[in-house]
Amino acid sequence: MCAVRDLDRTRSGRAGVAVPGRGERAGRDLSSTEQTSRGEEEHERGRFDGVKDRLREFRARIEERPTVRRTYRVAIGVLGTLVLAAGIVAIPYPGPGWAIVFVGLAILASEFAWAKRVLHFAKGKYDAWTDWLGRQSLVVKLLVLGATALIVVATLWLLNAFWLVAGWVGLQEWTWLQSPILG
Repeated sequence: MCAVRDLDRTRSGRAGVAVPGRGERAGRDLSSTEQTSRGEEEHERGRFDGVKDRLREFRARIEERPTVRRTYRVAIGVLGTLVLAAGIVAIPYPGPGWAIVFVGLAILASEFAWAKRVLHFAKGKYDAWTDWLGRQSLVVKLLVLGATALIVVATLWLLNAFWLVAGWVGLQEWTWLQSPILG
């Protein structure tokens, strides 16, 4: 699609002379591809406007009744806390741990102002951490990877995962695999 859009911009303005960027200038006609693209964006925006309107109506109905509002806030609080806790547990493991944390905070932020502030703060710190780590040498990156692996191994040991697997493969005599907490 980008190639088509770029091709339209280099098409001739008059008598076969190519004029690059013709469709980008203010006050000029848009190419048919750009008109289609804008039409699709407006269609998408229109579809989301309908969803937003339905959500506003839903929230207005909730706001009308104090008991329903309180119940809704408690349900959002419980759901958001559960998702947030699952995300925190999943952070050191491979997969979307931080994404789950941000989803949990976003659920809470839909009802609680403090959660919106925490979400904004956490996103900033996460971005700062990833930027910092990206600028570090390979040695520092490997140290962080090793520390993460150590945390994963320690939590698996504390959750008795190694002892469970040892039982499956016949290594019950290796008692050091047993968790001191759940063993």
